[in-house]
Amino acid sequence: MELQQLRYFCAIAETNSFSRAAQLNYVSQPSLSQQIRKLEEELGARLFDRLGRTVRLTDLGRAFLPRARGVLRELEAARGDVVARKASIGGPVCVGAIPTIAPYFLPPHLTTFSRKHPQARVTVVEDITPLLLEKLRAGSVDVALVALPIAARGHEFKTFALMTEKLFAVLPRFHPLARRRIVSLAELREEPFLLLRDGHCFRETAVQACKRAHLSPQIVFESGNFTSILSMVNAGLGVSIVPQMALEKRAGCRFVPLEDERAARTIGAVILKGRFATRVQDAFLAHLCAT
Repeated sequence: MELQQLRYFCAIAETNSFSRAAQLNYVSQPSLSQQIRKLEEELGARLFDRLGRTVRLTDLGRAFLPRARGVLRELEAARGDVVARKASIGGPVCVGAIPTIAPYFLPPHLTTFSRKHPQARVTVVEDITPLLLEKLRAGSVDVALVALPIAARGHEFKTFALMTEKLFAVLPRFHPLARRRIVSLAELREEPFLLLRDGHCFRETAVQACKRAHLSPQIVFESGNFTSILSMVNAGLGVSIVPQMALEKRAGCRFVPLEDERAARTIGAVILKGRFATRVQDAFLAHLCAT
């Protein structure tokens, strides 16, 4: 049974005419008649009495008519629903972010996006970069916020640079260099360092900055977040390096820009190339790139 056959059947029932139904459906009368015969053969019942030029529904045809109309109505409703969903900015979008970005960069962007698109349902996954890239490949994350560039095979991802931020030395309040307008990492050679643990991409950023200063940091404390590190600096247990977005008011900490002009990181959005994106996913990416 084909939908076109149901359309022809309903048209004949409404016009009481094969020829008129053929005109309304822009099909030849022989083709229309052939499709109705096929429908009747499949149902094993005659749907119309053909009395010369008069066409009249049989009892079985009258019983079948509301069913056929119902199928066509449901089809139109389904088509309308798809069109409406394509036109609206709503539905789910899953955002992945590394721990050194998620608590600082995401909240204001999520707030403004939700106000603009209240039908959108945004969920956030926090993880380190390699695992976020795996989630992008698996399709469980739609867009990831990481530090660029990323180490990935081939050209499977597309990246969008969003912002570049400077790095700062974090010193205890009474450190001799705490009042400086700028500081070199070489001047912190003898200091104990508090850094993110291995696996966090910002650790590598900080280590690279130390290498450029010909410094091998004496790491005495490692953590998975900046909050713990700043608490340790606040207690006078050492110094650290943080990105600009992690600066916060702490009575016992002083944040001093690094002298190294290359001491910076670029934040970017990453998507999987070739994956179909919904309107809400495209809208969220565009929102990030525009702000």
